[in-house]
Amino acid sequence: MKLKDYPRFTIIMRGYTFQQADAILKAMKSLENDFAVEMTLNTPDALSQIKQLTEKYGKTFHIGAGTVRTMKDVKEAIQAGAEFLLGPHIFTKEMLDYAKQHGVLAVPAAMTPSEINEMFDLGADIVKIFPASVVSPRFFKDVQAPLGKLPLMGVGGISVENTQAFFENGASYLGLGSGMFNKSDLESLDSDKLAESMQKLLSKVEGVGV
Repeated sequence: MKLKDYPRFTIIMRGYTFQQADAILKAMKSLENDFAVEMTLNTPDALSQIKQLTEKYGKTFHIGAGTVRTMKDVKEAIQAGAEFLLGPHIFTKEMLDYAKQHGVLAVPAAMTPSEINEMFDLGADIVKIFPASVVSPRFFKDVQAPLGKLPLMGVGGISVENTQAFFENGASYLGLGSGMFNKSDLESLDSDKLAESMQKLLSKVEGVGV
């Protein structure tokens, strides 16, 4: 996967069943340029789910793995078909190199300017600022003043209400988990309602940070 093809929003599927993940991807019809999805590896049967979802939807949607923490995770996620890898902390150079060798985007997490700089120096494609709500939207603007414009992703505490502020302050990408959908819509596998939530998010940031 190439960085230029990575959508602005990533839906984080943590603890979801295959049926719930499937309902989300059905709801994403015609929104493949706006959303990617990642299944966290601490979800039951995560690798199997990634494999099944990739086989069913991989030609249309970008599907990746989250909570990638080790070299073993990297190899298993790529083998399952993940197009990108998100982690909750920094990646080793070995992890970054392996992802690059296989054409998979690497998105380690960082919390300080030094960590951000280190990850890009070692080959990260995007650096995930996590948890983003702790440092606030302004962090993205302030850290890029000395470091220059960077492909940064905010994850952790992102909701429909604060996405605009993060984009206005220089975030390039955002990841949304539990704040993305109504719990009842997920439980009932209501793809129409899930699609409405996605459209609501997009309307909130129309023309912002582009």
